[in-house]
Amino acid sequence: MIDTNQTYLSNVVNKYFNCNLKELLNTYRVEYAKELLHAGKCSLEELPQRCGFASRSAFYASFSKIVGMSPLRFLAREQNNSLLESMIYV
Repeated sequence: MIDTNQTYLSNVVNKYFNCNLKELLNTYRVEYAKELLHAGKCSLEELPQRCGFASRSAFYASFSKIVGMSPLRFLAREQNNSLLESMIYV
């Protein structure tokens, strides 16, 4: 683990990322979730746990706040974009 105290780490994160440590972690977790959804490597049911969220509701709240839409809507948009791309290159 990192050999520093939580206050110092929080101050560094706030200074360089302009957010708190929890927000930074959730941002990385949501980005990972987006990658998994895009690649089709994970179902919506297992996604919160696989990305490190304690609950499904916490995952959905963070995802919606960061991405601006629910995971289900994001997945539908990704699938729609993939379909359009496949039609263009046929």
